[in-house]
Amino acid sequence: MTEVLMPKATAVWLVDNTSLTFDQIAEFCGLHPVEVKGIADGDVAVGVRGADPVTNGQLTREEIEKAEGDSAYRMELLKPKYAELQKPAKRKGPRYMPLSRRQNRPDAIAWLVRNHPELSDAQISKLIGTTKTTIGAVRERTHWNAANIKPTDPVSLGLCSQIDLDDAVKKASSRRAKMEEEGSEALNDTLKPQEALGSNDRRNEDEMPGGDIDLETLFGGPKTEEEG
Repeated sequence: MTEVLMPKATAVWLVDNTSLTFDQIAEFCGLHPVEVKGIADGDVAVGVRGADPVTNGQLTREEIEKAEGDSAYRMELLKPKYAELQKPAKRKGPRYMPLSRRQNRPDAIAWLVRNHPELSDAQISKLIGTTKTTIGAVRERTHWNAANIKPTDPVSLGLCSQIDLDDAVKKASSRRAKMEEEGSEALNDTLKPQEALGSNDRRNEDEMPGGDIDLETLFGGPKTEEEG
């Protein structure tokens, strides 16, 4: 069950503004009835400003009135508006995306490509539920709606959670670091010093031309007077 935000502040408001019993308030706020009685007596939560659960979307006025009319009734916390965006504990099958949000995918792809180039197309596809074809079109600016695409954080669009995004970026960064490390080792093996090369890789100094060069032999003999 989702917990009440600022339970003591909420309890203060309910004590001051409703005729609910201590048990009802305690049950809703996750407090002990004695603690709620202390709030009513002014011994607990002194100086705490009450938080209206109706205004912050945790409770309805109808729910309060129903509880005030029946002391045995226990109020139920409203489901947060963002609850549908939270990742379920276990998900089987492809990610479902409401039609109203699917049109925002190109904006999210553009944001990810620009801000997290380390992410692979496969990661982006899994993260926001799109296809590699669409990712390629956005990346290469060949998307049919390219002129109207505005890079936007996919978390703010409700296409993924911040936890999922951070996890994907972390994995991509680790993969890139590993690839760079392996590439650096391969480069070091290629750029070995001359002393480390084998005898077959060095030209024998005895095979190098040395001494005085015979110009007559080199240019085909001495010139004759007729040639001069």
